[in-house]
Amino acid sequence: MVELRWLQGTVDVVGLDVDASLPAGFAWDPRTRSHRAPAFGYPALVRQLTRDGVAFDDRAKAYEELPHGARELPALRDYQEAALDAWSARGAGVVVLPTGAGKTVVAIAAISRRLRATLVVAPTLDLVRQWSSQLARAFGVEIGVVGGGHHDVRPITVTTYESAHLHMGNFGHRFGMLVFDECHHLPSDAYALAARMSLAPFRLGLTATPERADGREAELARLVGPIVHRRDIAELSGEFLADYETVRVAVRLTDEERATYEEERAIYRAFVTSHGIRMASPSGWSEFVIQSSRGEEGRRAMRAYMTQRRMAFSPPSKIEHVGRLLARHAGERAIVFTDANATAYEVSRRFLVPVITHHTKVRERAEILDGFSAGTYDVIATSKVLNEGVDVPDASVAIVSSGTGSVREHVQRLGRILRKKGDKRAVLYELVSEDTGETYTSERRRQHSAYR
Repeated sequence: MVELRWLQGTVDVVGLDVDASLPAGFAWDPRTRSHRAPAFGYPALVRQLTRDGVAFDDRAKAYEELPHGARELPALRDYQEAALDAWSARGAGVVVLPTGAGKTVVAIAAISRRLRATLVVAPTLDLVRQWSSQLARAFGVEIGVVGGGHHDVRPITVTTYESAHLHMGNFGHRFGMLVFDECHHLPSDAYALAARMSLAPFRLGLTATPERADGREAELARLVGPIVHRRDIAELSGEFLADYETVRVAVRLTDEERATYEEERAIYRAFVTSHGIRMASPSGWSEFVIQSSRGEEGRRAMRAYMTQRRMAFSPPSKIEHVGRLLARHAGERAIVFTDANATAYEVSRRFLVPVITHHTKVRERAEILDGFSAGTYDVIATSKVLNEGVDVPDASVAIVSSGTGSVREHVQRLGRILRKKGDKRAVLYELVSEDTGETYTSERRRQHSAYR
């Protein structure tokens, strides 16, 4: 009889001829005299063997059925029900909903509908903590955690992308369902292994912004499934998300800041032009880095680039604008976003507010977020680590002091303040230095329906 076996993230098919017809991805391994493929080929394999009437002994899967569904789950909103039904029709796919629209609720309902041992994969330990808490409350069971010093595998387990790709070869056969939170992270070379080394037939991806700068979002269809349901911020604001407005604030550089900016930018641009470097091309930045490392002229050009960028994105005059906005919204819960850690620390020192960067220890980060949720702190300064993973319904003000040109980052920052609570009206301020390169960065990141 044909036998299916699990082997460290792969599935072996033993007992078939070398020229047997199997789904794409399976290849003959002469060492084991078996056909083998990454574990995510398992569902297609089972379907084909069943369709062809081939009897087989399945020793690959080791996942169990859950004894019961969620015992505590709020009534699904219309769009959540539609998302769940669209996903259930396939059993695999991506649901695109804005931050604050209840993606977690959809996932818990999906787990309850399929009742398979489930692994939830999230990008940060903050989100692992949030998922663990919500799943425990919903299902009334102990939730396993892998990552952050923990390795406790249970029928419902939460882990990080980093830990998933490291450990999936050991436990990828123990889960029949995968939930990838913020699944736009998945197509990276390392994290994609987490999907390939699991045999789970049921897969749910959750994100507000599936698009990636490298265009690899197309990989999601292969690793998780196609987009089965999508709703955007503009469609849900008012009824399901907080009403909001976005305000772009033009910041005029001081005479001294302007002089420094123009002088340093001229040095940087002269170097780029003289060496024929096209910064707008895909290889422009890499070429500039290489050329700037080959002599003192290049090193001076790199220093000039960094200085003019700092003057555009984080001039001292911007800090003054942050102060005025915080005073205008005194008593409201606000998050100040920056592109650089140094600026986040400066905001923290100037206005005596807690700061969270990637250097912040897990316990300290949790204490700050808990204090923010409880109202102990009205303001948090951060660089990029809070783009994802903050669940604070009271937060109503976002001040983007600086950021990248990423549409996703800008939408994520807006999403942090859109959770519905009463008649809350949210506002996002975007500070942009006038007549600098930051103007073009702002235009790129605002190319989303939420800003139209």
